[in-house]
Order: sequence, then structure tokens, then C-alpha cells
Amino acid sequence: MKKIKIIMMSATLALFSAGAMAQTEASVEVGGAPMYASKNIVENAVNSKDHTTLVAAVKAAGLVETLKGAGPFTVFAPTNAAFDMLPAGTVNNLLKPENKAALTTVLTSHVVEGRWSAREIVRMIKEQKGAATIKTISGAKLVATMKGSKIILTDENGGMSTITIKDVNQSNGVIHVVDHVLLPKM
Repeated sequence: MKKIKIIMMSATLALFSAGAMAQTEASVEVGGAPMYASKNIVENAVNSKDHTTLVAAVKAAGLVETLKGAGPFTVFAPTNAAFDMLPAGTVNNLLKPENKAALTTVLTSHVVEGRWSAREIVRMIKEQKGAATIKTISGAKLVATMKGSKIILTDENGGMSTITIKDVNQSNGVIHVVDHVLLPKM
């Protein structure tokens, strides 16, 4: 009887520990889905109902394998609502196979090499006296500034986007959700 109690206690403790690990591993919820630090950028993004347009665009551009790669990457991830703010027809036009190069440029203008936390971006802004220039993997330049406690990104065309959810950790980087699409000069 004593062995059964010990086995039952051990099993209960193991289940409790597994549950606690699963809870702590989900750093934040995005688009109604938990984001897990053990999953890569693509594995998490496909579960966010707020990023279906971004996921479709990443697939159309052929960037899935890149964003599943080792990285690390920092992704400024526009929501569906951000894509909806673009002029009518823009997204459908970019998703056409003949516009793959332009789509790739737009998407990679949201990606930076390395794992940049919001704290690091704020530190850079302060060190650079209020405006930090960030070079994306497409070669586009974003300017990061602060408006109160919010981080604002300005693209090469003067378009502005606010980080609305910060520090969504991934196995191969970090995602910061943004409320506007950042457009490079094309």
C-alpha cells in the first residue's frame, strides 16, 4: 500500500511539474493563441488569428524556411488590421507570383538580424539621443523613437508603426507585434 501511495504521489508531482512548465513556457498570448518560447517564429505565428495575412505573405514569398531557421531574428509583425490599412488591392497585388520580389522586400523590411528585446531598443534610442536607426535584412532603415512609454518605428517613407505587444520570445528570435505595415522605398 505504501508503494502505491509513493507511486501515486510521484505521478501527481510529475503531472503538476509538466503543467507548470507548459504555463511558464508560454511567454504571452497573441491573436488568441499562446506563444511558446520553444517554438520558432513560423510555428508560433501560424497559430495567431491576428497574423493570417502575414503568414500567407510569408508563404507566398517563400520565406517559411528562412524564418524557421536558426536565426536569431527580430520580427516586427504587422497584424491583419495593419495590412487592411494599406490601399485597397495592395495585399492581393503583392501576393501575385509576379510580385514575389516586391513582397519579399516588404516582408524582410520587418526583420532584423539578432534578438532585440524592447529594453535593448529603448537603450539604443536613449544612447542615440532619441532616435535609433535599425537596418533590416532587406537593407531598409527604420528609425526607432519613443512616444511616452511606447516604441514607434518610422519607415523610409515616413510611415509610423507602434509596437503593441513586445518581447514575444521564440526559439529563434523575438517578435514584436506592430500596428502598421512598414514600407521600404521601392
